Amino acid sequence: MRVVVSPHVLAGGGPLVTDEILKRRPGIDLEHVADEADLPAAVADAEILITHRLPEEVLEAATDLEWVQALSAGTDRFDHEALADRGVALTNVSGIHAKPIGQQVLGYLLHFERGFDRAVAQGRDREWQRYTGGELGDRTVGIVGVGAIGSKVADYCQPFDARVIGTKRDPTDAPEGVDEIYGADGLASVLAESDYLVVACPLTEETRGLLDAEALATLPDDAVLVNIARGDIVDQSALVDALEAGDLGGAALDVFEEEPLPESSPLWDRDNVLVTPHMAGSTPHYWERCADIFLRNYDRFRDGEDLENRVV
Repeated sequence: MRVVVSPHVLAGGGPLVTDEILKRRPGIDLEHVADEADLPAAVADAEILITHRLPEEVLEAATDLEWVQALSAGTDRFDHEALADRGVALTNVSGIHAKPIGQQVLGYLLHFERGFDRAVAQGRDREWQRYTGGELGDRTVGIVGVGAIGSKVADYCQPFDARVIGTKRDPTDAPEGVDEIYGADGLASVLAESDYLVVACPLTEETRGLLDAEALATLPDDAVLVNIARGDIVDQSALVDALEAGDLGGAALDVFEEEPLPESSPLWDRDNVLVTPHMAGSTPHYWERCADIFLRNYDRFRDGEDLENRVV
């Protein structure tokens, strides 16, 4: 079976994930294509493609393609319908980001709970003014989408004695660490009770714009919104309005409707907004873990078994 790693791999990771795969399985027929212009010819006889995105012309050229391994958890950049029509499987690396994103979210929560936002603001002005920090044990953390990432966030909240509630597509399968779980129809209950709301669900047609002005108004006035999922799940204009009106305590945002976040965005100017550049899932172990997931699925694919993390 011929495997191609496309040039459409973020952060120059194509050679890195290729090396990690070949270190584990040196006999595999794998080629990393560095130049976009060479990709259509290279995929013409490939059964498997590893990539972060799949341009239409590449899919059309890949006449023997049977399986695409996305190097991301979200697959909204892929044309699911076109892949399904072709009978091409699509898998993601869901779960790979759980540890780094879980730690990032915990950092966000402590940033606001212990007043690091205030410390940063005072530091700019060289102002020495003592203040009292809070404790996560007094807070309720709501998680929209208790999947692999949401479950890890819940695990990391446990040592701090925070109460954790959340929504899950199948609420009968609640992970440990979550005190109360609701189906999607219980979102309003989660919003109303959350001191911190962590958005961790995938972007779908159902979740696009899920947290609109009405949903944000359901949160307590001092609540902090944390988004490490996709920017389009939150109505960014409504979020700005809520922050400016004092209807939210703050926000920690790693993802945005438009990326990079434009210099003109008012989100840059607020002391109660922590902006990070879509890096919550970053880790020095990223390509190693991608290689591990891919090779588990490679063996399944070769043996005719069901693929792990299959989305199409």
